[in-house]
Amino acid sequence: MINKTVKSVKESLVGVSDNMTFMLGGFGLCGIPENIIAQLVKLEVKNITCISNNAGVDDFGLGLLLKHKQIKKMISSYVGENDEFERQMLSGELDVELLPQGTLAERCRAAKAGFPAIYTPAGYGTEVALGKETRAFDGKMYVLEHAFKADFAFIKAWKGDEAGNLIFKGTARNFNPNMCGAAKITVVEVEELLPAGALNPNEIHVPGIFVQRIFKGVSYEKRIEQLTITKKQ
Repeated sequence: MINKTVKSVKESLVGVSDNMTFMLGGFGLCGIPENIIAQLVKLEVKNITCISNNAGVDDFGLGLLLKHKQIKKMISSYVGENDEFERQMLSGELDVELLPQGTLAERCRAAKAGFPAIYTPAGYGTEVALGKETRAFDGKMYVLEHAFKADFAFIKAWKGDEAGNLIFKGTARNFNPNMCGAAKITVVEVEELLPAGALNPNEIHVPGIFVQRIFKGVSYEKRIEQLTITKKQ
């Protein structure tokens, strides 16, 4: 069995350079690859295209890359938590492609499965469909959406083994499984890294065949975007 572990986040990002396209798992700040994002900031890679559900917040997640002007384009479905994102988009500094959330997920999954494109009814008759091929199936109109093409997919999982088999925890699964294997190279950071064979096969969410590199993350802040608690009576 192939051992896919690398010693550190630094080693996991060998080959990363300017002008690349990255997929990053996560929903809000849940299940984001915190260690990888921090290392991308240190590497100072520029002009990158990020495919991610959202852009984090101003001082955390992908917001850190926006803060340092490292992202030239965001392909997302939700961008409402980041003031810097809004400023860069309205000023023309940042190119933004907004997609229906299901379309974003399926374009990732199509890339993972090796399909060149999908047809979806989402967005037909709106600006999302402008300039795209449309076609009727059983009397209903659909929009042709191409599978994503990315250089790296950066994933966060709860547990993983040396062979790259992964288990996600709760809603941290979100976009992570669809992005595993959807790029040329998939890099995964995990909270717990175990020997091959240590995971229960019936609990594995993504098999190691979709993973090229895996490492144990150093620490996780797991911040919440908007913390709402009940006041004491």
